[in-house]
Amino acid sequence: MIRTVVILGAALWGAQASAVTCEKLTHEDKRYTICEVDAASEDLRLFLNDENGDLLGHFSSVNEALEPGGKRLAFAMNAGMYHDDRSPVGHYVEDGEEQMRVIPNAGPGNFGLLPNGVFCIREGRADVFETLDYVDQAPACRFATQSGPMLVIGGELHPRFLPDSTSLYVRNGVGTSDDGTRAVFVISEDYVTFHEFGSLFRDVLETPNALFLDGNISRMYERASNRSDVGFSLGPIVGVVEDVPAN
Repeated sequence: MIRTVVILGAALWGAQASAVTCEKLTHEDKRYTICEVDAASEDLRLFLNDENGDLLGHFSSVNEALEPGGKRLAFAMNAGMYHDDRSPVGHYVEDGEEQMRVIPNAGPGNFGLLPNGVFCIREGRADVFETLDYVDQAPACRFATQSGPMLVIGGELHPRFLPDSTSLYVRNGVGTSDDGTRAVFVISEDYVTFHEFGSLFRDVLETPNALFLDGNISRMYERASNRSDVGFSLGPIVGVVEDVPAN
């Protein structure tokens, strides 16, 4: 099993031909889709509302908003927890404008299971920060979304994760490399625990910091495979934007 995972991972990390490379991976009998983005060169963004302030909520709506500019999504997934009105639960920055402040304190639910974190997209890189570290460093993020809990913090699993947990959901998250060039997005295709999900980022994907984005409602879009998961409206969406090829 481990040998199979390593081979698949090598194929994934070695491919640089497209804006985003997605592969299927099985680890400890659980299936995942792994999408890796070169954050140093690709157009990675967050989306919430359109230019009129109306909720986008769906991958198709993001594509419609990008179309007039000759752009489209190559990849996308839901990118953080939200209230009933789809506004972000935690810190949210879009195109340099803060729309929701940082929430540094503990609270109910997964978001408040400290330490939580912030996914930050800057010029030439993307990083997952533990929230208090993010506050201390105050990076100039063009885009940022806060979620929780952290999955991996400095190479270690979140201290509250239990190997024998019975909390099983489809989950999605993101991990980043130390130099900020690798952003690895994952959605589970089976129900997994936090311990299983975090271990994938730590042991297989080798991302020293990784952040849980959400569970149960997790959805993904990938143009190359014609995947576009549908459902009710989402809050924040993260996506890789590419040019629409000329006819």
